[in-house]
Amino acid sequence: MNSSTKLAVKDLRDHLLLMGGEVERAIDYGTRALIARDSELAEQVLSDDDRVDQLELEADQRCVDLLSRGSMDGSDLRVVVTAIKITPVLERIADHAASIARAAIYLNNEPQLKPYFDLPKMSWLACEMLRLSLDAFAAGDAAAARSVIERDNEIDQLYDRCFHDLLECLSTDATAAGRVARLLMVVKNLERIGDYVKDICELTVYMIEAQVIRHPQLSSPPGR
Repeated sequence: MNSSTKLAVKDLRDHLLLMGGEVERAIDYGTRALIARDSELAEQVLSDDDRVDQLELEADQRCVDLLSRGSMDGSDLRVVVTAIKITPVLERIADHAASIARAAIYLNNEPQLKPYFDLPKMSWLACEMLRLSLDAFAAGDAAAARSVIERDNEIDQLYDRCFHDLLECLSTDATAAGRVARLLMVVKNLERIGDYVKDICELTVYMIEAQVIRHPQLSSPPGR
């Protein structure tokens, strides 16, 4: 493979890290807009969503250009194919961040239901997991990807706690139904982000090891 193709594969990795950084910021700002009752920050998340869409289109074009060269070795071809699968996952995560921002705009115009103790933890963890998952992809580090997957249980535990706390609020104040519904949507969005980060990590492991974590029985050809 010539050096220009090798450089283009490296640039593709860097582009995904750039896109991931934009998505991570959207998660952080969307949750912060809710916690700080800052609707202007929430509006910024919504307006910046076009930037993520543009980065996805640019990533797709980079992948198409690389595939059209037909001169990649097996490892770099797997990077490109994995990138094709990761970019729509990042775009969906950004959609969840936008959903959090829209909920913030609604909730910031209502009396605060309760202190947001666990939301900052969930948001921080989702951001960190996303950043580490893309670092693992860029470095080709399957062990790092597996370690991120294990942390998804932390988000699930926080989600369960928030879910039960919000239902308790609803049981004591029926007038809070609208606010409870929006907050349930927020914590569900954060929980789903954790699931999507797992998807990125599973794709990374497959890229490196040809090991299908979700369906281990499919990792090797039948009969092996």
